Amino acid sequence: MQPAGNFFAYPPASELIRLGDGERPRFWVTIDTEEDFDWDAPFARTGFALGSIPALADCQAYFERAAVRPIYLVDWPVVADDRAVDILRPACAAGRCEIGAQLHPWVTPPHDEEVNARNSYTGNLPVALQRAKMTVLRDAIGDRFGVAPTVYRAGRYGLGRESAAMLAALGFRCDTSVRSGFDYRAGHGPDYRAAPLHPWWVQTEAGPVLEMPVTTVFDGLLGRAGRALYHRVARSGSRAGAALARLGLVERIALTPEGIPADRAVRAIDIAIDARLPVLNFSFHSPSLQPGNTPYVRTAADLDHFYRWWDTVLDHLARRGVESTTGAEIMAMAERKAAD
Repeated sequence: MQPAGNFFAYPPASELIRLGDGERPRFWVTIDTEEDFDWDAPFARTGFALGSIPALADCQAYFERAAVRPIYLVDWPVVADDRAVDILRPACAAGRCEIGAQLHPWVTPPHDEEVNARNSYTGNLPVALQRAKMTVLRDAIGDRFGVAPTVYRAGRYGLGRESAAMLAALGFRCDTSVRSGFDYRAGHGPDYRAAPLHPWWVQTEAGPVLEMPVTTVFDGLLGRAGRALYHRVARSGSRAGAALARLGLVERIALTPEGIPADRAVRAIDIAIDARLPVLNFSFHSPSLQPGNTPYVRTAADLDHFYRWWDTVLDHLARRGVESTTGAEIMAMAERKAAD
């Protein structure tokens, strides 16, 4: 039996947070706001860049025009960059965005661990070191952005068994690290294949933490059975999963502009609405806001396509009556339902 009080002890279906009769889902835009680095290179404490930071201004302006309040999950190098503070702190103070925390352990002090793939998942580090890194990041965000962050995402989705209790003790009220439908064990990371898509409360001695999973759905001719088949076949690599999608049998669709065509994202939105998810959780990495940093945005044309993706997706959400929400509003919704 899994120990209670951690993000991997998934609750029974009866304890998941669901929409009530007559309620409409909302959507949330979460941005992994981080340094630029080579995703194919070994992890390193130094050698990263921050060239994409100015592009945060264009991103924020785009979402303001769309009446969307994104949450920037900032990591240590971003917190230390004055340009990021100048762009995001006024927007946050004016209520046009939110600021949360994202922990990349390899660039976050204290630097007491060996830098390697296994240790790139915070949950694999000694508990005291995890807590120290979380504390340093939380305090720096408070000092630099003028807010106490209450939303957390583990870099690389790297939660550990002790993460919930530590987050609660440090004042975090919501986690959004669980990427349902993904398995990171091959790289020493967590296994989220069986994770729910609906949010749920994780009870700890330090208080409750709301888990708000990143949204990924499955589509295809095989229906519900397709998810299990996908995980069995995808062990052979991403090409095996792509073959299933080409055959129309099963397709895994994440709500992200990174690698997911707009028409598939629209299909995923409809699936999520049919599943009555209370929140559709979109995500992407801030280095994709500048060409050349990620596999998804290599050219200026790719960047234009990135924003056109959002045009298509936001138009479809509006047609379906799905409005934007924030971390604060999600917490208020979950607390109301807990009190019912």
